[in-house]
Amino acid sequence: MHANVSTYQEDKEIQGRRWIILIVMNLFTFMATLDGSIVNIALPVLSKELGLPIAQIEWVTTAYLMSICAAILFFGKLGDIVGKIRIFKIGTIIFIFGSLLCGFSESLPLLIASRVVQALGASMTMANSQGIVTDIFPANERGKALGLIGTFVSLGSIAGPSLGGIIVSTLGWEYIFWVNVPIGVVAIIMGWKLLPRDLIKVKARIDVPGSALFAVFIVALFAGLLLGQQTGYSNTGIILSLIVAAVAFVWFLVVEKRREHPLIQLSLFSNPLFSVSILCGFLVFTANFTFNIIAPFYAQNMLGLSPFDAGFLLMLLPICMVIVAPLSGALSDKIGSELLTFAGLIVMVIAQFGFAMLHEGSSVPIVGLWIAMLGIGGGLFQSPNNSLIMSQVPRTQLGSAGSVNSLVRNVGMVVGITLATTILFHVMSNKAGHRVTGLIPGRDDIFLAGMHVAFTTSACICLAAALLTGWRMYQAKVVKRRSEAKA
Repeated sequence: MHANVSTYQEDKEIQGRRWIILIVMNLFTFMATLDGSIVNIALPVLSKELGLPIAQIEWVTTAYLMSICAAILFFGKLGDIVGKIRIFKIGTIIFIFGSLLCGFSESLPLLIASRVVQALGASMTMANSQGIVTDIFPANERGKALGLIGTFVSLGSIAGPSLGGIIVSTLGWEYIFWVNVPIGVVAIIMGWKLLPRDLIKVKARIDVPGSALFAVFIVALFAGLLLGQQTGYSNTGIILSLIVAAVAFVWFLVVEKRREHPLIQLSLFSNPLFSVSILCGFLVFTANFTFNIIAPFYAQNMLGLSPFDAGFLLMLLPICMVIVAPLSGALSDKIGSELLTFAGLIVMVIAQFGFAMLHEGSSVPIVGLWIAMLGIGGGLFQSPNNSLIMSQVPRTQLGSAGSVNSLVRNVGMVVGITLATTILFHVMSNKAGHRVTGLIPGRDDIFLAGMHVAFTTSACICLAAALLTGWRMYQAKVVKRRSEAKA
């Protein structure tokens, strides 16, 4: 594998506009993440207008997430080969075109097809944005820059339902897609003027077998997990789907080891710091999406808050993340990332165990405290962890590493949603004595029993990530002491 490597940091003109370039990329990061959640609030309206049951209309959301995960590694590798900035620019145009098509869709198949187009554009931008930032920003500002990307990801994830509700109620469901168009056009014009030409490329071939096998793995896995929630995991079709996913993944690993130019260099994972950071990122997104699913029901149905008041309470999480993440990223540039990631994980563990102890009589300030702590912990963790991941990678593989990081985030979301709802409904069903897939009026105790087990599980997942990080820090100190003793 040969690389054409230069450095953007030698170009004073590019350095002078690096923060404006970051804003352009963050606009698309925000929109791409937002479109994963903004549709949820419009599903009842879409169901009514298209005359379809909720179980079918949910594929409008699922198809988007599935397509992003299936394609993101391919576009990360393609960015390394033909240029990350070129793929990012093309992705912005495809995303806006897909958004336009979504608003004009008058049937479910057409809407799902349009969402797939939109997702392909989103995955092209997601796969390469972190690599571009790592290329352009010097090491002493990288944590701060990656932290701002993490902030916009969090904003996009959390702001979807509230922003979508306002748009749907005032303009109509089509505008949750069309709102991307004017913002996107402005960002595209700015991007094409400001973004430099690609200097870092790798001479390699596209890994077609690896790309196909990975796509099969993602589609079969997501289909099995998400359909299993509706029909139960004992269904023969669901079991077959998960078996196909497992076989495709093992086959993918075998093929990747033999390919001269693989979709992803598995050697990346031989670096313990990279592997542990990726694994911790996955565990954190899995754990935290338990909160995203269960907290709205607890706030409205157990605490008796109105949707407005519940939304205001839950907004503490993104507000705290938005404040802490950039500060944490900037601090990681000065003192290193490992201590900050460990501190963030410990704060999240405490918050998750706090949620597991809540009941129907808990005070709103106490609930708000745990929510704020979860946001602070997430803010402390995300930016330094992103910086750790990207700093361990050769410049010629930044696109691949960024796409792996984004993939892990999206898969963690889906696994977290699936795990939370599966545990919640399983515990509720056992306590009720029959299959339960929703709240039971007058039986708050049944919901709380499921909620306590779900949050205890998510706390244990965060604790596992904290123990991994703590062990890594201890090993690093042992190695440092030995080297100092020899010197």
